Amino acid sequence: MRIAVIGTGYVGLVTGTCFAETGNKVVCVDVDSAKVNKLSAGQITIYEPGLEKIFLRNIKEERLRFTTDLAAAIQEAEIIFLALPTPPGADGAADLKYVLGVAEELGKLLSAYKVIVNKSTVPVGTADKVSAAIAKNYTGEFDVVSNPEFLREGVAVDDFMKPDRVVVGTRSERARKLMSELYAPFVRQGNPILFMDERSSELTKYAANSFLAMKISFMNEIAQLCERMGADVDMVRRGIGSDERIGKRFLFSGIGYGGSCFPKDVQALVRSASEVGYDFKILQAVEKVNASQKLHLVEKIKAQYSGKISGKHFALWGLAFKPNTDDIREAPALSIIAALLQEGATITAYDPEAMQAVKNALGDSIRYAPSQYQALAGADALIIATEWSEFRTPDFERIEKLLPAKLIFDGRNLFEVAKLQAMGYRYISIGRPQ
Repeated sequence: MRIAVIGTGYVGLVTGTCFAETGNKVVCVDVDSAKVNKLSAGQITIYEPGLEKIFLRNIKEERLRFTTDLAAAIQEAEIIFLALPTPPGADGAADLKYVLGVAEELGKLLSAYKVIVNKSTVPVGTADKVSAAIAKNYTGEFDVVSNPEFLREGVAVDDFMKPDRVVVGTRSERARKLMSELYAPFVRQGNPILFMDERSSELTKYAANSFLAMKISFMNEIAQLCERMGADVDMVRRGIGSDERIGKRFLFSGIGYGGSCFPKDVQALVRSASEVGYDFKILQAVEKVNASQKLHLVEKIKAQYSGKISGKHFALWGLAFKPNTDDIREAPALSIIAALLQEGATITAYDPEAMQAVKNALGDSIRYAPSQYQALAGADALIIATEWSEFRTPDFERIEKLLPAKLIFDGRNLFEVAKLQAMGYRYISIGRPQ
């Protein structure tokens, strides 16, 4: 099939590359000419494990190309995906100016039937708004479909190529047949393509992410109780996670969620509920818990030093909001850095992928180390904010030489409490005996 993907951000690039990988002819469109030139030259613009290999292969096979020319890109396309930013406004509502702006442009360019697919996370009713925007300038046939993405940063290629389910919102039989044909190679093992109306599809994405955010915040509340009651949150997690009604995933306590999806989608669903006269109390609590949890480790640090951390120097392992990405949007590490700097502390940080992004955001307000061990030089304590695999089994003898205080604040519960205590470390984690 011939496909156009408008927008070459995280979702657009993964979507376009993975569709090309199954033999489709894909053209990706972006207004940023410098970015398009880089992509056309085989320079990938995001860090995502496994993506670069298939990206380069499909460029070589001429199944994947990039352009700034919207009109040329959609001319032969059967399906046009909108993978555009929907940033939160000041009130938390998703801003649709990019989506609706492109929709109006499409209305000026269409000359035959096309399926236009909202791949971006958009509020309920967006498909209707996109249809109206196109219809301002085009009276021919077209269908607007909702097809939300469920990609986890760090494993996005696997998520796309082997989805748990594909959600498609359309009431058009013509669009349904095209979407079924497009996704058939991805569901050969029997995972479902779930067809529904457009509004239900749009709400499904917000509901899924908000539910997962709720699980994380719930476990962080349980961790708070464990600290006050002498229980171990890891034991509680195993105890409830073995119940198939609850499941094992998204039950790890820590320093809160971040990234581009959970914070934005929870805010947007709260705002959408408000617009129809409903007070979504649970999700408001989820947001509040997450905001406070990001600073919980800072409170533990201050308590260790009797509230006085001015002049203290900390090593910080991890800057990205999660491992296997360079994404620092809403990263808990940034909240920790801001709080420590405000208290007069200094920081040397290390992250395998996200340091340049933090340098761009924070400049020289902190220092950056070329390795996790070099970050420890001169530090009074180590703080762990992202659970990168390389942090899980470090050389503790080497750490001891570089960190004489042997003090670790672990926001991701990477190590066994008893093991570190036996080695003489003061090891302070989340929701576990100290």
